[in-house]
Amino acid sequence: MPPVPYVLHRPHFQTHQRSGGTAIRTIVIGLMAFLTVVDLFATQAILPSLARAYQVSPAAMGFAVNACTIGMAVAGLVVALFSHSIDRRKGLLVSLTALAVPTALLAVAPDLTIFTLLRIAQGVCMAAAFTLSLAHLGEVCSASAAGGAFAAYITGNVASNLVGRLVSAAVADHFGLDANFYFFAVLNLLGAVLVYFTIPRTAMAPASHAVSTSPFDAWTRHLRNPGLCAAFGIGFCILFAFIGTYTYVNFVLVREPLSLSPMALGFVYFVFLPAVITTPLAGAVVKRLGVQHTLRASLGLAIVGLPLILLSSIGLVLIGLVFIGIGTFFAQASATGYVGQAATTDHASASGMYLAAYFTGGLVGTAVLGQIFDQFGWAACVAGIGAALVVAGLLSSGLKPQRLPAAEGT
Repeated sequence: MPPVPYVLHRPHFQTHQRSGGTAIRTIVIGLMAFLTVVDLFATQAILPSLARAYQVSPAAMGFAVNACTIGMAVAGLVVALFSHSIDRRKGLLVSLTALAVPTALLAVAPDLTIFTLLRIAQGVCMAAAFTLSLAHLGEVCSASAAGGAFAAYITGNVASNLVGRLVSAAVADHFGLDANFYFFAVLNLLGAVLVYFTIPRTAMAPASHAVSTSPFDAWTRHLRNPGLCAAFGIGFCILFAFIGTYTYVNFVLVREPLSLSPMALGFVYFVFLPAVITTPLAGAVVKRLGVQHTLRASLGLAIVGLPLILLSSIGLVLIGLVFIGIGTFFAQASATGYVGQAATTDHASASGMYLAAYFTGGLVGTAVLGQIFDQFGWAACVAGIGAALVVAGLLSSGLKPQRLPAAEGT
């Protein structure tokens, strides 16, 4: 079996696909995604505990925890602007190593303002690594292999939602909130170690043809592409809905009539397990049905789950959360893969713009749906989530079918 460090290099990547190395490649890509974004949603599992610790409202704590999306949106744009001059491997190493610093400092954040600023700093580091990873996959994967590679990366994202929340709830429940953040700082450093040993130095040099006369030229080209603009809007709506659901449902689950304990709240996030299984199929489904039909079916499944999370039965609420998780992650994998293929040049720029739109949607969703939740209740919040999913479905009409080569590596 070839050594793991060459899994993400183009020539070996294609050879592995033919010789059975696909599983290794998928595991490496998924694990890299897991360690990159595990901090993003893990803290949501301890939202009620944090709100009590800082003595603030659900909306205020929800905004602080999700403030990392501010940093992610900004960093996504910055990386998109200067992507042609950023070495992929070095950028990933620096981003993941630096991520451990604000993560550890969250353990001693004295007030909500400092907590919020540290979450923004986390977002900057996570988005830089996320954007460079997606750009790298777009550059080293052939067109017909890209769907599976992006699906593997989003699967790692899904796994981080499940495992991150479970671990966060368990560590905080047994060892306290501060130990939770120290533990995740160690995971960040493990992500840097993975990059060091799995991505060759030579594989990360950006292609010279991606360099523009002006850093803004790539942005202009992408914004003139109707399909990419539609994908950016879909990304905005997906995280708007996802964050609205999985942020504020925590407060519903811990109060009457469900009244879950902090540890039980962590176990609720086994609802992401089916998505871990289904998301890797996104690339194959898009090839068979097309990106438009795949997105509409995925978003439709998420919408079906919304009425269930309004009920007072924990079993039905869990089923609704499963549907929403499967639907939104499948849609995210499909949209991410589309961006990687619709951008004919400067993949990092296109990925950065997509992620900026995606995480801006999360920030807006946190703020808007938080106010709706505080002022009008959970049912109104769910209605807002449904509206975002419907808009995403309508935007899918703007996605143009992508031609795939007949053979691998062509």
